[in-house]
Amino acid sequence: MAKTPVRRKPDEGVSPGMTSKKATQRQGFRTNEFIVYPSHGVGQILAIEEQEVAGAKLELFVINFVKDKMTLRVPTAKIASVGMRKLAEPPLVRRALETLKGRARIKRTMWSRRAQEYEAKINSGDIVAIAEVVRDLYRSDTQPEQSYSERQLYEAALDRLSREISVVQRITETEAIKEIEAALAKGPRRGPKPAEAEGEDEDVAVEEEAA
Repeated sequence: MAKTPVRRKPDEGVSPGMTSKKATQRQGFRTNEFIVYPSHGVGQILAIEEQEVAGAKLELFVINFVKDKMTLRVPTAKIASVGMRKLAEPPLVRRALETLKGRARIKRTMWSRRAQEYEAKINSGDIVAIAEVVRDLYRSDTQPEQSYSERQLYEAALDRLSREISVVQRITETEAIKEIEAALAKGPRRGPKPAEAEGEDEDVAVEEEAA
């Protein structure tokens, strides 16, 4: 007969060695802390539960993603392998915002391949890589509109970036988006012309694909 999940304080009924092992597995993560889970973005640790699975006790982080209306249970021993991390420090957020002001870099490859690379960056959990996607897919009013697939990737990257900035800076997501758009507006002037085959125009750097 399956036993009901057991919750207990970290040091209740366990030896100091076991407590130390659990602390190591948790890597400094605590209840109520906001974290970044690469494939889902910013979430909050609601609780640390202990469950018994096949006779073995398993400690789990219960992570809530409010915007996605989703709760995830992640074994504390697996957080390193899944890439879960703490929120970016303010200097790294500033670096991401500076990245938005740079020149868009577009590889001269098929869209399907570039789309895969953008998606990998979005799901990497790397705030600077996500900012690169926002920068590269952003279109000003003077440029042709994004395609449907470009728009989807742009909005996914913008959502991930704005959520983390809003939590780090303790502002609303709307304010974070305004800050992102202000940084994008400070980038090189983006005219209506597409990148020339010869190399780069004033707005976009076209990268040759490595042989």
